[in-house]
Amino acid sequence: MLNHYKMFAAYNAWANRILYAEAAALSPSALRENKGAFFGSLLGTLNHLLAADRIWMRRFTGSGAVPPRLDAILFEDIDALRQARIAEDQRIIDWTNSLDEKQLAETISYVTVANPVQISQPLGPALAHFFNHQTHHRGQCHAIVTSLGRPSLVLDLLYFLRAEGAEWMHR
Repeated sequence: MLNHYKMFAAYNAWANRILYAEAAALSPSALRENKGAFFGSLLGTLNHLLAADRIWMRRFTGSGAVPPRLDAILFEDIDALRQARIAEDQRIIDWTNSLDEKQLAETISYVTVANPVQISQPLGPALAHFFNHQTHHRGQCHAIVTSLGRPSLVLDLLYFLRAEGAEWMHR
């Protein structure tokens, strides 16, 4: 599973680069247009993804700033948000590259944000949720982008593996 998570960290950064390149081509009003997604607009959803990643990375590592809410708007400006996303993606890659199999079975404990309760669970399933959550909301971002008249994005894992992820095809 460790290689699987390392692959998803690299895939996540690749998919975010594609998504943010498209987001940067949109007008500020289009970025903020409520398209009915859970976090409303593309800007809201992209901010949620960064906020949630920071929350989870704090749970995983014990360090890093965390927003107070899941719907926090961390950055109003797409360029600043993009730079923060690049930094967070690198942090995720570096951290997953530091893991070993034993750590995946270790228990982590944290307090949830939306409905504060104490949770304890093995790291492995929490990490699976972490990457699945990113994919879920990137799908919403994809729908928003196409609803704004932009081309459909190719974000499939197989395209990452063929484009930049060849190393993961041989592990």
